[in-house]
Amino acid sequence: MSGARPCQTLRVVTSQHAQRPIVAVIGPTASGKSELGLGLAVALGGEIINADASQLYRGMDIGTAKLGVDERRGIAHHQIDVLDVVDEARVAAYQSSARADVAVIRGRGNLPVVVGGSGLYVRALLDQLDIPPTDSVVRARWEAELDVAGSAALHARLAALDPAAAESINVGNERRVVRAMEVIELTGRPFSASMPQRVYAEPTVMLGMLADRQVLNDRIEARVQAMWADGLIEEVRALESVGLRESPT
Repeated sequence: MSGARPCQTLRVVTSQHAQRPIVAVIGPTASGKSELGLGLAVALGGEIINADASQLYRGMDIGTAKLGVDERRGIAHHQIDVLDVVDEARVAAYQSSARADVAVIRGRGNLPVVVGGSGLYVRALLDQLDIPPTDSVVRARWEAELDVAGSAALHARLAALDPAAAESINVGNERRVVRAMEVIELTGRPFSASMPQRVYAEPTVMLGMLADRQVLNDRIEARVQAMWADGLIEEVRALESVGLRESPT
């Protein structure tokens, strides 16, 4: 992986636990996460737990750069192809099932290797994080408010109620803004109070992939060209036929 180098983050946990720590590989798109994670799993007797929310979906293969079964070198992969496109991806459900995967992998005497992807999903699996409740009626009301007032106005309301949450959520991330307002109404507490703490739930070693910006740009350009050639348009058309446009996610 010329131009990229893995580096351990500063969040290293020391523990008296006899079991090996979870290994997590994170980084930007096209930084080489999948390749490094797979190499570590092969070398260390591991199994992969996906933490890329888009790769949870069956049929979303080319557009998510999902490793094919024949590319996985016989390594078991978890949290891949577990949802249909009409299903809603939920962090709480992912946290529960991915942590169950950790226990199963360890029960086999293997090493959990987390690879991602989606920051909130990585943190839901690895960090101390209690997922607040949901209520479809409350959420629908805030979604209706979003449609009427617009994302900027709703984000401003969030900033008035919870400045810390508003600072961490981009105004264009409408789904997260709605979720923050939902949690505030349901719990009576700031949404920021339920955000992940940077404390691992279990002993973990995290590896962050770094690469020069131009290297990443070149890799992404090559990846996109390969996606077109491999049939991205046909993949999207097939997903449309099974409800992609109606998907809540």
